[in-house]
Amino acid sequence: MSSITLENIRKSYGRSGPAAIANLSMEIGASEFLCLLGPSGCGKTTTLRMIAGLEHPTDGRILVDGKPIVSVADGIFTVPEKRNMGLVFQNYALWPHMTIRDNVAFGLTLRRTPAAERDAIVNQVMTKLGIAKYADRYPAQLSGGQQQRVALARMLALKPSVILLDEPLSNLDAKLRLEMRAELKRIHAEAGSTIVFVTHDQWEAMTLATTIAVMSEGELQQVGTPDDIYERPANRFVAEFVGSLPINIIERSAGETGPLVSWLDQVLALFGIDAAPVASAGIRPEATRLGRLSQHEAARCAAGYGSVVDVVPTGGSWIVEIDVKGTRFFAIATDNPRLSAGDTTHFWVERQHLHLFDREKQRIVL
Repeated sequence: MSSITLENIRKSYGRSGPAAIANLSMEIGASEFLCLLGPSGCGKTTTLRMIAGLEHPTDGRILVDGKPIVSVADGIFTVPEKRNMGLVFQNYALWPHMTIRDNVAFGLTLRRTPAAERDAIVNQVMTKLGIAKYADRYPAQLSGGQQQRVALARMLALKPSVILLDEPLSNLDAKLRLEMRAELKRIHAEAGSTIVFVTHDQWEAMTLATTIAVMSEGELQQVGTPDDIYERPANRFVAEFVGSLPINIIERSAGETGPLVSWLDQVLALFGIDAAPVASAGIRPEATRLGRLSQHEAARCAAGYGSVVDVVPTGGSWIVEIDVKGTRFFAIATDNPRLSAGDTTHFWVERQHLHLFDREKQRIVL
């Protein structure tokens, strides 16, 4: 159970190439389950590979439990096999000519672990992950989910202090992904290892992580708990990236007019918020309320209105698409809204669900 510190990490390919990672600093606590979250090409896998020792940073330091394993300035670089880290690749990387038992035992064999001890560890890990009955099969004879468990078992057999996972669930179907998410949470709870998990799937990050680090174009945008990332996004990028249905953004910058902007100005005035620094506002569809306001609600909220374009049932909730004089606005209702295309509906939002951003697209703290 090790802590990891990244200090001013920079990574670029070629002398004149753009930086894949630009001045990244981050603390990963011992026994923490951290998800590196972001779109493809944001630098999350490169960061993971630098922690693992498969990539050399151009500048900066990486420390484990306060001791440097990488320091470009001091010429320190600890080779991957000396870092006591386990890495599971996206494509599993199993030896096709070896049985499942031999694949799981591979790392222990390289370490020259005594046969009796090795067999005991392999049997224990395979039993825990439910693959003991496949011990004499070969990888090609297993499904994707079973191969994933083999890759995890091979890594867990080494009892690493840090577990590194590079989008390990991306090749699985929906049902297996749910099963493996539960399996990973169980492994983290039982082993207590520090886990760094790379994913572009926001709900994977929200359901698995104790801490999420959101990245974009090689830069760290925000680090926080899943609740922090969702309820208090640090900037527009985080707000727009996280959410199963994209957040509604109302632009209020110079020159933007229309009924939505007018409604937003009414809302800001009603809530006593200085509108001057507000360049845009975000309202999550699930935080949008529909229907007419009661007299009590009208005293603390301002209602806008628009024409219903479509109502999509999703099983337990309904997505309502609203046209506000040519601008689309989305709401999610947990009770049947009893609306149809062409109906007029009112919508409103409470103060705590309003996300405001300045001209640099940074969050305005109310």
